[in-house]
Amino acid sequence: MTEEHPVHRIPRRLAGGLLTLAVVATASACGDDDAAEPAAEPTTAEGGGWEYTDDLGTPVELDETPTRIAGLNDVMASLWNYGVEPVATFGQTSAADDVAFEGRDLSEVEIVGETYGQIDLEQLAAADPDLIITSVYPVDSEGTLDPTSPPYGIESPEQLDQLEQIAPVVAIAYRGSAADVMEQVADLAESLGADTGTIEAARADYEEAAAALTEAGEQGITVLPVYATPSEGWWMAKAGDDPQLRLYSDLGVDFVDPGGEGYFWQTAGWEDVPQYPSDVILYSLRGGMTPEEMAQQPTAALLPAIQAEQAYPWKYIGMDYAAQAEYMQELADWLDEADDVTP
Repeated sequence: MTEEHPVHRIPRRLAGGLLTLAVVATASACGDDDAAEPAAEPTTAEGGGWEYTDDLGTPVELDETPTRIAGLNDVMASLWNYGVEPVATFGQTSAADDVAFEGRDLSEVEIVGETYGQIDLEQLAAADPDLIITSVYPVDSEGTLDPTSPPYGIESPEQLDQLEQIAPVVAIAYRGSAADVMEQVADLAESLGADTGTIEAARADYEEAAAALTEAGEQGITVLPVYATPSEGWWMAKAGDDPQLRLYSDLGVDFVDPGGEGYFWQTAGWEDVPQYPSDVILYSLRGGMTPEEMAQQPTAALLPAIQAEQAYPWKYIGMDYAAQAEYMQELADWLDEADDVTP
C-alpha cells in the first residue's frame, strides 16, 4: 500500500482516487538486513551547527540546530513523543484524524496537508520551518530505495523542488525492522534537542512491552493484517515487508503468510477471502472497512476470526519507542485474550 503505512497505509490507488498502488508505502521492508544501507545519523557540524545526510544521500548543513520542524504526520508524531513539537504537518490524513496524534493539542500546529501529496505550500511557508522531515519506503522486499522518486508524502519531483525552496527536506527510510528505524528516529530526535531521559524512559517501556508481546506470541494465535474494501476485497499485508509488523514477527507474533510474489500486499476478492483463515484479524484504521462492515459480506462472515469477534485495530503507529510500547502492549493483551479458532 502506498497507502500509507504501512499498513496502515492504504494502497494509493485505493486511497482516494486514490493515487496508485505501485508504492506500497506502508511498507517497508527488506529481506536481509545486510542489504540495507547504514542508517543516516545526525552530526554536530564544525562550529556548533547541525549536519545530517539522509537515507537518500541528501546532505543538510545548518548553522544552528533546527527548532521549527515540519513534515510527514508519521515522523512528526514520533518526534513529538520525544518532546520535539512540529510547527506543521502533512500526510495522507489530517493530523486531527490520525490516531498517532491522539490526545495532542494541535492548536499551534499548522495542518498543511490532509491527502497524500496535497500540500498547501503557502501555508507551509508561513509556518516558517527550518527543516522538513518525511520518510521513504523501499520498492521491493530487499529494501531497495529509488533515489529518483520523491520521498513519501510528496507527489512529484516538482513538488519536492518547491518544498526545498521553503526548507531543506530529509527522509528516513522505513525499511527492515522497526527496531532499527526506531533507533534512527531516536538519534534524530536527540540531535534536535529531545531530552535523553525521555528517550530512555520510552525505551524501557518498549522493552517491557516487547517482553509481553513475546510471551503472548507463544500461544500460537495466528494474525492477519488486512485493508478491506467493498469493491476490491482484501489487501493482506506481508509482515516481512512492513517494519512494524516485521518487528512483531521477530518478537514472536504468528502472522499468516498470504503468499504471492508481489511486494507488501497480496490481494483477494471477496469470493476467495475464506481461503485465508486466522485466529485474529487486524483491520486498517486508514480508510478500510470495520469488522461490522466486513461481517456483512457473506464470505467474510464465514471467517473464524469474524465469527469469534476477534478483529482488532491495525494502527499505523510511529517508529518511536513510546508509540510502539503502547500499541505492542495492546496487541499482547488481544493475543492473550484470543482463542485458537482456526481448524
